[in-house]
Amino acid sequence: MTSKNRIRAWEITSESNYLNRRDFLRGSGIALGGALAATALPRVAEARPPELETVAWPGSTDEAPNSWEDITTYNNFYEFGTAKEDPYRNAQDFVTRPWTVRVSGECDRPGDYAYEDIVKPHTLEDRVYRHRCVEAWSMVVPWVGFPLGDLLKRFEPNSNAKYVAFKTLYDPDRMPGQRRPVLRWPYREGLTIEEAMHPLTILSVGVYGREMPNQKGAPMRLVVPWKYGFKGIKSIVEIEFTQRRPRTSWNMSASREYGFYSNVNPEVDHPRWSQARERRIGAGLFAPKQPTLMFNGYGEEVAHLYAGLDLRKNY
Repeated sequence: MTSKNRIRAWEITSESNYLNRRDFLRGSGIALGGALAATALPRVAEARPPELETVAWPGSTDEAPNSWEDITTYNNFYEFGTAKEDPYRNAQDFVTRPWTVRVSGECDRPGDYAYEDIVKPHTLEDRVYRHRCVEAWSMVVPWVGFPLGDLLKRFEPNSNAKYVAFKTLYDPDRMPGQRRPVLRWPYREGLTIEEAMHPLTILSVGVYGREMPNQKGAPMRLVVPWKYGFKGIKSIVEIEFTQRRPRTSWNMSASREYGFYSNVNPEVDHPRWSQARERRIGAGLFAPKQPTLMFNGYGEEVAHLYAGLDLRKNY
């Protein structure tokens, strides 16, 4: 997707004309109808997250974002259960303050950093990304965050830092899904240093101008829009700069199915399903699928990161 096809985040409607921007950052959602409405989730008493002061950023898709309901009730977050509605049901009482992130490895400024110290120096920007997962479904999500690279530079990685590894909180008392050996907890993810520093990679702290809902990965999560959704590790508590490629949770669990790079690639099928087409959440159960785009449409910006790699072998 080229920059000429992009429109500004504040020009993309939904969530009541995207909350009227100051009020386009406040308001209620309009349902896009279809799949989620049909599931009729029982209502949970959910306090809407506090609002964030944000500035507009030229968006990355001309498609309308999904509704607040779509985005917050249909999620993959196995720490709170494996069904799509489990995080919405089970994460409401998850407490995310205080929150500390440990930074370590090949950098000159390691240490334990409070959430406030991480977020405060950065301008929070609205970025409307098309967010995909490997189950052949997708959403358009108006994330609020800032480039991850801007944060990582503060820790002064040295020349040995070839990769960046991340870990999710491990706390089975607060995260009931971790009581089952679905994965090797805690959840782990990683990027090359070039991927982590790319300006499209963001550390997201909110959605639709509000602080991140618990079920989406509060208080902070990774968003890498040209990769499949499981690369977007949630509730981050550790960042480590490494010389060697870090192990990642889904690759450890099923290496034949989930590679380290996990770039959106319609030409490479998952062993158990095709990834050539996808269905947008909210479009309806019988809506036709649409073609999946290479690198999720961001090839012009990110393809150079993989020059010389066979993307069928390096999946």
